[in-house]
Formats: sequence, C-alpha cells, structure tokens
Amino acid sequence: MTTPAKPSVHPAVAAAQAAFHPDIVQEVADAVAREPVVVVGVSGLQPGRAARQLLAREGVAFHYLEYGSYFSGWRRRLALKMWIGWPTFPLVFVHGSFVGGFSDLRKLVESGELRALLAAGRRSSN
Repeated sequence: MTTPAKPSVHPAVAAAQAAFHPDIVQEVADAVAREPVVVVGVSGLQPGRAARQLLAREGVAFHYLEYGSYFSGWRRRLALKMWIGWPTFPLVFVHGSFVGGFSDLRKLVESGELRALLAAGRRSSN
C-alpha cells in the first residue's frame, strides 16, 4: 500500500500552523540539534517511561523533555504532533532523526540498529 501524497497547504494555513505554539516546537528542535538522543514524553504514560528505561538499560545517555500529563498540556503537544507528523508519545530522536516511539525504539535495540545509528552519529560529528 502506498501512502497518498500530501496535499499542498494554502499559505494562510501554513502561517497558522507555524504560529501554533512555536515555542514548544523550537525547544524540541533545539534539543534535537544539540543532544545525541532525545525523548519527548508525557507525565505518567507508560510508553515514555518504558523508552527511558530501555535506553538506561542499554547504557545510552539521553535528554528527556516532558510536556504535561495525559489530561493537561495536550494543546501544546499537538504542535509537536503537527510538526513531526506522528500521532503518539514518546517521540524519540537519534542524532537529529526521528526514529518513532517506544515500540520503534525497542525494534532498533533488538536488531542492533540503535548501536549502529549511535556509532554513525559519533563518526559524523567528529
């Protein structure tokens, strides 16, 4: 199955999207540019906690950002969903690339690909 092409966006709508909580998007973008591994989560949700525990077990240092709880902060978090195009939290980034959520991270660990991504990122930053 192929993914349908994204439709073009009217300039006024694009401006409204860009103005929707740009502070949270900028904060995450800055962390992603600065830190090798970033996890963006929501207080009290198990997938975010599981992602952090998995990285800790693997000995992978990470930067964690948390925005609200399941019931609070959802509108601000919506800006992140719109920006990255992903429907759930956590959001996991490795060397500037979005790699998915917890289940995606787990697959990367199990396949050994996370170690390869981390090593490749270290080589490219030297």
